[in-house]
Amino acid sequence: MVKDTKYYDLLGVSPSAGENELKKAYRKAALKYHPDKNPSPEAAEKFKELSQAYEVLSDDQKREVYDNYGEEGLSGGGPGGMGGMGAEDIFSQFFGGGFGGMGGGAPRGPQRGKDIKHTISCTLEELYKGRTAKLALNKTILCKLCDGRGGKEGKVKQCGSCHGSGMRFVTRQMGPMIQRFQTVCDSCQGTGDICDVKDRCTVCKGKKTQAERKILQVHIDPGMKDGQRIVFSGEGDQEPNVTPGDVVFVVDEKPHDKFKRRGHDLSYDCELDLLTALAGGDVAFKHISGDYIKFTVLPGEVIAPGAQRVIEKQGMPVYRNSDKGNLLINFTVKFPEDHFASEEKLKQLESILPPRAPVEIPAGAEVDECDIQTIDPRRHQQSARRDAYDSDDEEGGAHGQGVQCASQ
Repeated sequence: MVKDTKYYDLLGVSPSAGENELKKAYRKAALKYHPDKNPSPEAAEKFKELSQAYEVLSDDQKREVYDNYGEEGLSGGGPGGMGGMGAEDIFSQFFGGGFGGMGGGAPRGPQRGKDIKHTISCTLEELYKGRTAKLALNKTILCKLCDGRGGKEGKVKQCGSCHGSGMRFVTRQMGPMIQRFQTVCDSCQGTGDICDVKDRCTVCKGKKTQAERKILQVHIDPGMKDGQRIVFSGEGDQEPNVTPGDVVFVVDEKPHDKFKRRGHDLSYDCELDLLTALAGGDVAFKHISGDYIKFTVLPGEVIAPGAQRVIEKQGMPVYRNSDKGNLLINFTVKFPEDHFASEEKLKQLESILPPRAPVEIPAGAEVDECDIQTIDPRRHQQSARRDAYDSDDEEGGAHGQGVQCASQ
């Protein structure tokens, strides 16, 4: 369920809108409220809101954060708390240029750092009940002593050789060929700044960053699925003039030895004894919730091997919803061991169970009376392998005996 529908309402689409529908809605609205088409202050503000809404909803990652946490979940640099594109930048990219002399777009904000991804393994029980995990994260942050400058205030200057980029181009001629390549600026060693040794920060030694160990509380909500993402916006590594990326935890669902998950439903393989399958009885097993499930097979309701039944509302919780899926029961039947009853009791079974299916053999057909035997892998599998090699010599004699037959 979407927490906040403001951005969808701005574009006039539903929360389930696809990529093409979003594009059409933004194109129509942006042309209507673009400052060159509509110079009113209200139109300019509306245009910015539309562009911000489209930037979020057209990005799968940002859209997921917005759907789950609303506007407050979207943090980071750039206009409106987004990753650095202004309204005119989006319009320019979308339409391949702007109106009037606006084809170049607005100046870009700082670049965005990489996201940090981790997997978090969860049992089916944890995804049913939910849990909170405390995880330690080693990250890079701007130096707290010098605020990421690398030295004393006013003592750090931009490198004149690379103009603050930390890189410069070098041209070399080798015979008739001229090579031009990029290399780390040797004047500032790639930092982009020049600072006297005595003025450098005593904590980061001019590197502008330091290491920090941070504890994050990761909330696994009931009903989360394998592959679902939990996003900590702006908690990635920090660098000067770079908007921190996100820390993303991806749910990794561990397989369960008794239950299988199918969306919101659970599947359980239940073994019945033959008596319960035929004459009914009580059945119980432990659910992943920790409680026990108990049900009764009614007398006369025969449960055949491979039969399936359902218990409603005993499946997985629906994520951020009070509803639950169903529990599917797949039955197998355990038959008794050989010679479990005397001949007398077996005769009683004949009077209770449905009659045997009659043996039908056409009149006049030849019949081989055979004895079935328990398979001995050493004997019967070896004879099968020999038969594969000696199939062209079948008249030379028998290669092994799996059944003994006598013709009548």
